[in-house]
Amino acid sequence: MLSMGGDEIDEAVAHAGRALRAVATEEYDWTVPAGGLEWSCLTTAEHVVSDFTAYAAQLTGRAKDTYVPIDIRLEAGTGPLAAVHAVEASGGLLAAVVRTVPRGARGYHPFPHGSADARGFAAMGIVELLLHTYDVLRAFDVAYEPPRHLCEALLAWQFPHVPPARDGASHWETLLWATGRGTLPGRARLERWRWHNQVHLAAERVELLEIAPPAAADLAAGGTGGFDWIEGGPCDGTRVGAGHVAKAYEAGTHRPEWGSYAVVRSADQRAIGAMGFHGAPDEEGWAEVGYDLVPAARGEGYATEALRTLSSWALTLPGVTGLRAVVDEGNTASEAVLTRSGFTRAADRGPQRSYERQAKVSSPSGV
Repeated sequence: MLSMGGDEIDEAVAHAGRALRAVATEEYDWTVPAGGLEWSCLTTAEHVVSDFTAYAAQLTGRAKDTYVPIDIRLEAGTGPLAAVHAVEASGGLLAAVVRTVPRGARGYHPFPHGSADARGFAAMGIVELLLHTYDVLRAFDVAYEPPRHLCEALLAWQFPHVPPARDGASHWETLLWATGRGTLPGRARLERWRWHNQVHLAAERVELLEIAPPAAADLAAGGTGGFDWIEGGPCDGTRVGAGHVAKAYEAGTHRPEWGSYAVVRSADQRAIGAMGFHGAPDEEGWAEVGYDLVPAARGEGYATEALRTLSSWALTLPGVTGLRAVVDEGNTASEAVLTRSGFTRAADRGPQRSYERQAKVSSPSGV
């Protein structure tokens, strides 16, 4: 599996640090603007230091509704070499925090839904470091390209909405395009861009964690996807659903939010099943939902909690008319889950029973 964590932070810091140290000499003026930015090269390095430190603080502070109010500044008179040292030191701080926070720890980040886990903050920190190293070196007409596997992992974890590298483009060129810094054949240049942290939805006793493409590919291949499963998991249905996510990502058709979610018990952070969608909503705004739980977790109400939470959230997204689900005739347990989650019987599809839940339509003012 394409991993994302402390080791990847360390590798990125070592690689970028060597490149930055090579230009941290009297020959290069770090007071000039970094390539493509209004910040000077020194201010750009300071920004990376602040990001690394702030990301570590979000995780250790478990911030939920707003950022931990930390803003880091280099001491007055700091030169290029000392600034690079500060980048390396703060990168080590984030790597240590990512490695040591408990499983399930999250901190505040606005994109897209208010939080990120340790892998998310690791990925965001590496993106900031590599891109701004590129920006600084551009100011001095020095080429820079990070390791291929780091760029591939960043695209899969943090930019799942971006079609993977293809048509001869490298992963680095694709990452530069995805962040408004480059061009690719057949793709319009981006003026605005945003990364994607996997969605996290909290129910009563369970949490739903969006399964990123690398985790989905690992599940489909027989791995754990990075989750700690209870005995008997993951089920075949979970692996099949994950395989659809992995294939859609490779084909460039994956829509974040409309894939698979691991259902995790909050008390012990162990995965007990999966739930998600068979794809993005159709032209009429309907999406189909499916789910399965490890046998040992059934009959406890977990599926109802998870489906109620996931469907209520999905029905608030733009352009969504409703959700559908189909169950085999005789699967009374699954029908009960759907009914308790706000779904009602609809016209059956062949031998299967169909259920629907529609989005609420607001009445015009005064009606």
